[in-house]
Amino acid sequence: MTGRQETDLYPPIKAYLEEQGYVVKSEIGAADVVAVRGAEPPVVVELKLAFSLTLFHQAIARLAVSDDVYVAVEHRTGKRFAKSVKQSLSLARRLGIGLITVRLSDDLVQVHCDPGPYAPRKSKKRQASLLREFARRAGDPNEGGQGRSGLVTAYRQDALKLAVYLFEAGASQGAVVARETGVTQATRMMRDNHYGWFEKIDTGVYGLTLNGAAAVQDSGKMLGS
Repeated sequence: MTGRQETDLYPPIKAYLEEQGYVVKSEIGAADVVAVRGAEPPVVVELKLAFSLTLFHQAIARLAVSDDVYVAVEHRTGKRFAKSVKQSLSLARRLGIGLITVRLSDDLVQVHCDPGPYAPRKSKKRQASLLREFARRAGDPNEGGQGRSGLVTAYRQDALKLAVYLFEAGASQGAVVARETGVTQATRMMRDNHYGWFEKIDTGVYGLTLNGAAAVQDSGKMLGS
């Protein structure tokens, strides 16, 4: 929506907090919104039309004056905004701050989370997967921060072992390839042909494609050597 300003968020936020019994004032010191209710610590709200790193930086700075700090942004429609809310909600919880969206079409204020300590639950399944990939990965063939494109995984390394064997021995039975390479899922991997390196020659027999042969030529780094 064009023409929106951060100040458009203030009236619905003010009205919402006043309904909770707060006295609300804007632009107090560096804070966009400050709300006070009796002897309770002040509630601070930072306003922005959209999520940004600057918004969270401002909220973190306000934690120096109160534990009850919120960020508030304009609610928008669409999957992109929903995803942004989900990601920002996770960040807000980890920072111990609250998150609010305001639908300006009808001034609906929605509190997605309140400030407070947050201890994320650890996933044993994800941790096991992480450690399993770490153990299976030969060497350190990637560069930290490179992203997912071109990433050398343990699966890719195993597939390359199969390709190297076929390059040297020619088309072979899957069971033979599994035994000689130590990759127990050799037959399934060649059948799935995730990288386009293998071709079925006969029942249970696989050979190497031109793409597979090309991959073998640059196999040193991917195999962790």
